[in-house]
Amino acid sequence: MKFFDDLPPMDHFRSEDMSLVQLIMPVESAQLAVSYLGEIGLLQFKDLNEEKSPFQRTFVNQVKRCGEMSRKLRFFADQISKAGVTTYPDSASEEVIDLEQLEIRLSEHEVELLEMNRNSEKLQQTYNELLEFKLVLLKAGRFLGSAQNHAVMAETELIENNYSMKDEDGLSLLEQSIQPEPSNMAGLRFISGIICQSKELAFERMLFRATRGNMFFNQAPAGEQVMDPVSGEMVHKTVFVVFFSGEQAKSKILKICQAFGASCYPVPEENSKQKQLAHEVSLRLSELEATLDAGMRHRNKALASIGSQLWNWTIMVKKEKAVYDTLNMLNFDVTKKCLVGEGWCPTFAKPQIKEALHHATIHSNSQVGIIFHDMDSSESPPTYFRTNRFTNAFQEIVDAYGVARFQESNPAVYSVITFPFLFAVMFGDWGHGLCLLLGSLVLILHEKKLGSQAVPSVIILIIIIGILHSYPSDVHTVGLIKYRDPYPFGVDPKWRGSRSELPFLNSLKMKMSILLGVSQMNLGIILSYFDAKFHANPLDIQYQFIPQMIFLNSLFGYLALLIVIKWCTGSQADLYHVMIYMFLEPFGNLGENQLFWGQKELQVTLCIHLLYREMDVFSMCSTTEILLLVLVVIEVCLILYADIIIDSGDSGSSLDAFSKTIYLEETTDRGRTYGILGTSEMDVDHEPDSARHQHHEDFNFSEVFVHQMIHSIEFVLGAVSNTASYLRLWALSLAHSELSTVFYEKVLLLAWGYDSIVIRITGLVVFAFATAFVLLMMETLSALLHALRLHWVEFMGKFYHGDGYKFRPFSFKLLADEED
Repeated sequence: MKFFDDLPPMDHFRSEDMSLVQLIMPVESAQLAVSYLGEIGLLQFKDLNEEKSPFQRTFVNQVKRCGEMSRKLRFFADQISKAGVTTYPDSASEEVIDLEQLEIRLSEHEVELLEMNRNSEKLQQTYNELLEFKLVLLKAGRFLGSAQNHAVMAETELIENNYSMKDEDGLSLLEQSIQPEPSNMAGLRFISGIICQSKELAFERMLFRATRGNMFFNQAPAGEQVMDPVSGEMVHKTVFVVFFSGEQAKSKILKICQAFGASCYPVPEENSKQKQLAHEVSLRLSELEATLDAGMRHRNKALASIGSQLWNWTIMVKKEKAVYDTLNMLNFDVTKKCLVGEGWCPTFAKPQIKEALHHATIHSNSQVGIIFHDMDSSESPPTYFRTNRFTNAFQEIVDAYGVARFQESNPAVYSVITFPFLFAVMFGDWGHGLCLLLGSLVLILHEKKLGSQAVPSVIILIIIIGILHSYPSDVHTVGLIKYRDPYPFGVDPKWRGSRSELPFLNSLKMKMSILLGVSQMNLGIILSYFDAKFHANPLDIQYQFIPQMIFLNSLFGYLALLIVIKWCTGSQADLYHVMIYMFLEPFGNLGENQLFWGQKELQVTLCIHLLYREMDVFSMCSTTEILLLVLVVIEVCLILYADIIIDSGDSGSSLDAFSKTIYLEETTDRGRTYGILGTSEMDVDHEPDSARHQHHEDFNFSEVFVHQMIHSIEFVLGAVSNTASYLRLWALSLAHSELSTVFYEKVLLLAWGYDSIVIRITGLVVFAFATAFVLLMMETLSALLHALRLHWVEFMGKFYHGDGYKFRPFSFKLLADEED
């Protein structure tokens, strides 16, 4: 293992070293200091006021002010969106103002905008009323003219027949309207107005029932859309005129009009007055249109002016609110007039933080500097990996499963290679890979707009590997004979269409899947060694790493060795028979299934190490072999019980690296101080009494036993199931290949065999859609999900705990990214 110990450290393999720091800031420089820390974004503050509600904290009023300004900014953004005004941030006109000036300016803009909205609403309402009045005048005038002519004719006819009635209330409307009166319309009255077209039928039915049929209803479409005063939408309306008689009927009709939202307008009976009034209304409408247009231009200009600074103002308010939210996480010392804060930062960032705090002290004209010093803590630090545009995508894949513990091995370093490679194995088709390549180029061209940093790079890497996976070599000619070099990548196309194509490809892909799976699982177990070595935990090396390596490679590593030997020697040995009878008849004759010298003896040894305990084995084994079997049984017992025995004797020794170091927290009147304690190997007499109480926890034998038992069984069963899980590489590759063949032969070639151009075009369209949606979209998604499963479970499950938490610093850049 000395070779591994001498290796140089790998970038991104472990999270950055973190430090718990304490800041003691005078009140006059605290706000500026936190603001400068937000600019560099390298410090994660701890909330020291968790027991307090948001309304009990020191800077609650400032947070409320920022919240009110945020509301006004959202109001401006909503008004700009409704008006359809296109705005762009104007960096040239950007001016530096403080929060108080911004608050005053936002209030002024809000008052001005609300006043313009009220005036615009009043003018728009007046305009809508005049427009409706105009439509009523045009339509109702025709109704009135026809009604007068009908009344005169009916009166003349009845007078000639000497018809009269004494009881006026029992007469119909038409009969009442033709009673002997000085006027032709004596006793007959009308109400004109306009109503939504959707309410017309219900409105007429209600009028008929309320007046018991003693009314005459006439209607006509308005001819153009009118704004609804309630919803503010343009709707189709209907002009109506209701003829009736009596004050009681009038009162009922007006109430019904009000209930249905109908607008009533007075229309004179004389035709000349109607024309004059219509002319006046038209003039007034023209004036209102000009006024509304001028008001709209002025409002849009004001909104454009606001919109040019809206993004800058929003970021400024968000920053100020974030600063006060952070200040509310600090302890306020009233006597010393200072704020005490704690937080995590990367160790490399401490000089930058100190420089920012120094600048804050100078710029705030504070007479007292900011105190910045390290602290000790018993809690696990956050996890922080520095990533770039390429590695960020793979780190997000790993973090989706679980964030690494502090300085735990980072699987993303290896996933950069293994993830696209396994994807390409399952999607190993260079023709469809070129289609994905074109799609990735489109993503690259729109990288900034889409905001996908590393996805195009990942796709390109996947496609490159996929293309290499299926590329054939060039043809050479010697005389009249053509030959090809051995195919370094892909499969000889001579297998295409042959009888043995499918059995050959299945055998090849299945064996490749096992080789890749065993290799990646061994890599995971090796990474567990590096973790144990880094955290100085020899128990994990002796009783987990070594037994796991022996168990996995004694079974599946041996199978991988047989596959390689069979490929290299061209042997016809049946590996199924070899692996099955390795356990059923370990001393049987191998015959033609023997691949190398000493294979039988090696298999017997592997069986013993795999705890083969059939009774007939003892009858055939020598004394040495039985002794080896007993030793292996003892070793397995040590694997299972070693941790339990050691933990029961010294609970300070644990498989967890962080339990090696224990800290003591002491709370004082002014903040917190931390004192580091040693491990159980230190002299107990030199430890404080408080440390002794916190050093040893109660040992629970049953809990540790069950945990270790579950871990042992899980690994043994997982070694089998995980190896079988890698056969999905073979299954998905086979599925993609067969689907491609079916779509090509049964759709495209079949349609191309007809002479009809319609059938050919139909077949081409179906083939194109099947290729795009099934082979490119569904198969890509399927291969992606299976690659995730192989990494999350089969690979990372061998060493990765993933129970840490991310480093989330106080950063203004995150606020700007959210706004974008």
